[in-house]
Amino acid sequence: MSSTYDAVVIGAGPNGLVAANHLVDHGWSVLVLEAQPDVGGAVASDRELHPEFVHDTFSAFYPLAAASPFIQDFGLDRHGLEWTHAPAVLGHCVPTGPRASQQEGEWALLHRDREVTAALMDAQHPGDGDAWLALCGEWDRIGDAVIGALLTPFPPVRPGIAALAKLRSVGGLRFVRELLTPVADLGRHRFGGVAPRILLAGNAGHADIPLNAPGSGLMGIVMSMLGQTVGFPVPVGGAGVLAHALADRLRAAGADIRCDAEVTAIEVEGRRAVAVRTADGERYAARHAVIADVAAPHLYGRLVPAAALPSRVVTAMRSFEMDPGTVKVDWALDGPVPWRVPPPHDPGTFHVADSVEQIAEAMHQVTSQTIPAEPFMLAGQMTTSDPTRSPAGTESMWAYTHVPHDTVRDAGDGTVRGVWDEGDRERFADRMQARIEALAPGFGSRVIARRVLGPRELEARDANLIGGGLNGGTAQLHQQLVFRPMPGLGRAETPVRGLYLGSAAAHPGGGVHGAPGMNAARAAIAHRRVRVLR
Repeated sequence: MSSTYDAVVIGAGPNGLVAANHLVDHGWSVLVLEAQPDVGGAVASDRELHPEFVHDTFSAFYPLAAASPFIQDFGLDRHGLEWTHAPAVLGHCVPTGPRASQQEGEWALLHRDREVTAALMDAQHPGDGDAWLALCGEWDRIGDAVIGALLTPFPPVRPGIAALAKLRSVGGLRFVRELLTPVADLGRHRFGGVAPRILLAGNAGHADIPLNAPGSGLMGIVMSMLGQTVGFPVPVGGAGVLAHALADRLRAAGADIRCDAEVTAIEVEGRRAVAVRTADGERYAARHAVIADVAAPHLYGRLVPAAALPSRVVTAMRSFEMDPGTVKVDWALDGPVPWRVPPPHDPGTFHVADSVEQIAEAMHQVTSQTIPAEPFMLAGQMTTSDPTRSPAGTESMWAYTHVPHDTVRDAGDGTVRGVWDEGDRERFADRMQARIEALAPGFGSRVIARRVLGPRELEARDANLIGGGLNGGTAQLHQQLVFRPMPGLGRAETPVRGLYLGSAAAHPGGGVHGAPGMNAARAAIAHRRVRVLR
């Protein structure tokens, strides 16, 4: 006996929940099936480390959600979501002197008030403040069109036309060239001082695009300008509040969500997806669509029968590349981070690297199968951002960095083998913690508890994070646009009719913006209309 729905959504991550909400809004009956005990995918929080501390298990700051028209249009404030901000968006303590790790430093700081950001930059290098405000002004004129073009299916016709109409006002082809310029070069062309260059480079480092490669400049500008316009907000109470708001809205609209329900197969009849089966033997039929918020290798290598796939798909997926693995450390601190040089405004997010060149070196080591000796780290002070995360006077904090999937050598002391067992994880976490200790002497003495999640632990908690990859596949140009997840697709449609890829493995890729899910839902609705007209 099987239950029948207009659509079955596989996976209750943010993309699956966005897709399901859009379908329900259009009158579809929807079932969402999630393998884990709770909704959210990589948008989750827990008290596992310490009962009085909330830690975001995966993602933590959400500029893309704040900029996403899809998520904003859902009115999630009516379902318990409240955003909050740290005093400053992003900080980067840049050591100075010949032996940087032992010297005083100064802060590169991104404040939500662009005038404050510019004044801080200008104090360090006269002229950089005006240059930063000029960049912000250009983004004011064209940024919405750029975001629209990035989030819609390729080719982005309407937002592309809007961007072209505004292009002359920001310098025409010069601006396009800057977007295509590697971020390391872009920073040198635009600015004379360290602060704006390292902020752009660090934001580019949120993806796995080398800093000397095309695409890194676009990433650096987008993330920096989002910080300047919408900030890096966090949900009050933890990342899981965002996921639960999406789920609560969905349930209120009449959809069904079933957790602990791992989908093990998609049934295909007449080259069309017609149903899914779960590990407990249940069958759920789909009248119009199956939307898969799952990793592309799982969809094409396990869920869809090989006989239902064209040989070109099977061949293409052999060269599909995941983004690098991740090691994430969570700390419960009994006090604030004891910075050697306190920042002028407390940042929610901070980056750890001595220079732009060191960021580039660490990223290059990862792509060359080397464990970095001095990993580039992204980190968050969550209680600084949201005081509900831990008791007053304490800090809920995390940091993560990327590591290779397959390791040839350790560029550090040689003790980390790259197998990521408990010994590897703890030794590498010590290396990460030492980097913070150099900037904040006494940091280690404030640690009440520490948790280290390596590539295996991250994947076990979310099967889409294959090998600890956070973005559903590399963000490098050869696997973006019409090449994502394989050449010739670049859209939510798959070679199986009625089956849509709605995960970060589809265009436009990773980030909590809901675009892959929304694109899949819109494609399903459009195809249903065509079938009705026929």
